Amino acid sequence: MKVLYAGPSIERLHEEYAKKGRLDEKAPVRSSSSVVIDAPVARVWRLLADMHDWPQWRSDAHVVELGEVRPDAAFRWKIRGMAIKSTFAVVAPERELTWTGTAMGFVKAVDRLRLEETADGRTRVTVEESMSGPFLTLLYSNARLREGHDDMLRMLRTAAES
Repeated sequence: MKVLYAGPSIERLHEEYAKKGRLDEKAPVRSSSSVVIDAPVARVWRLLADMHDWPQWRSDAHVVELGEVRPDAAFRWKIRGMAIKSTFAVVAPERELTWTGTAMGFVKAVDRLRLEETADGRTRVTVEESMSGPFLTLLYSNARLREGHDDMLRMLRTAAES
């Protein structure tokens, strides 16, 4: 039953899923959204990778604790008031920023942000995420996750194009 699905351990999600470019396809909550931004990849990457400055363009999130942005480095942040403990899995400048995270003591997620230069020099950003945890679907849905991703991409596009 999807409502009881706990998913793999956070360690397994990190090593066998996130680091290998995979989401948990069995997770009950998943989303993928994409946008093309009229800005070069380097500019978009700077906005994403400089997480301390997220509140300047992303009103729903702020970083509480962040060291170096590198694989296996931990960071803590809040999104819409929810505390999340995350660990970077992939940091490929101007290509991909992926992390795993836990929240509320039972939610586990893989979050991927991929950047691709288009033929005309713009940037396609795709955000994908899978979330699992027992009873998660009673609190959260695919539609709500997609709405959050679409909002974030809209804010990112506005910041990158200004």
